[in-house]
Parts: sequence; C-alpha cells; structure tokens
Amino acid sequence: MIACVDVDYRKSCVVAACVCFREFPDTVASGEHALRSTTPPHPYVSGSMYLRELPYLLEVLAPVRAGLRVAVVDAYVWLRDGSPGIGARLHETLGGEVAVVGIAKTGFYGASGVAEVRRGTSESPVFVSAAGMALADAAAAVASMAGPHRLPTFVKRADLLSRELYP
Repeated sequence: MIACVDVDYRKSCVVAACVCFREFPDTVASGEHALRSTTPPHPYVSGSMYLRELPYLLEVLAPVRAGLRVAVVDAYVWLRDGSPGIGARLHETLGGEVAVVGIAKTGFYGASGVAEVRRGTSESPVFVSAAGMALADAAAAVASMAGPHRLPTFVKRADLLSRELYP
C-alpha cells in the first residue's frame, strides 16, 4: 500500500490526513482517513520541522502501517548537505522498512538528492526526493501518479482532507 500524508496546523488543533492507494498510477483511492488533535503542536523551530510534524504523521499512518510500502509526504526527504528532512526522519522512525517519497512545491537551495519532475502542462516542476527507494524510481513514480496537474491527485486530496476537519 502507498499512503499520501499531510498535516495542517491551527492555533487550537492539528489535523493529519492519509489517502491510501495500491500502485502509483491508481486513479481511485483504496481508503482515506484523518485525525484531529487538540494538543498544540511543538513550536516551530527552523531546521527541525520534524519535531512538529512527525508525531502526527506516525499517528495517521498507524492504522495502515502493517501493509505500508511507501509513504508520500508533502516535504523534502533530504535538506542541505544531506541532512535529514521530515521524510528522512519518517523513514528512520519507521525502521527503514517503509520507503518515503517527498514531493515539494518549492525549491530549497542546497537540498541534496532532488529530482525535478514536470507533470501535466505545468512548466513548474515538483521537487522529488526519497529514502528507501532510488531517486530515479521515486521520480518516475511521481511522474506516473494520477492527475492532470502539477500536483498528483492524491497529494492534493491529502492536503484538502487535512484542512476539512477544522471546526
């Protein structure tokens, strides 16, 4: 199973969402769920976003963890000079058993291990990085994902789902 995950923060709560599917080119999700936490998130610390996001990613992935092969995050896997980003931290926390593919919308100066992938008719690329999967395979997988636009359909759906559960 593959899961696209996203986390959205507000002052009063945090929502994490997960959209699951079987293969990268799938056009129909096999399931989706979200969780809302009223526990305030860890304060933002530059370069340590994983402290804020990782607990919610792990919690939203818990119900599908047994069959999970790949987690797709809306973030970088690797940062400047190969230091771990959220994706690498997630890969490590999951014991290296689940590949993590990062899809970022904006370039990050100095990020290592990144491939630019152009999707649909967009002239702007998405920036793909990976842990537990070869970068070329991750880039090909993202290119094959459903959706006619720059962002794959399931990535957009996880983002929307994470914003729908606010009071």
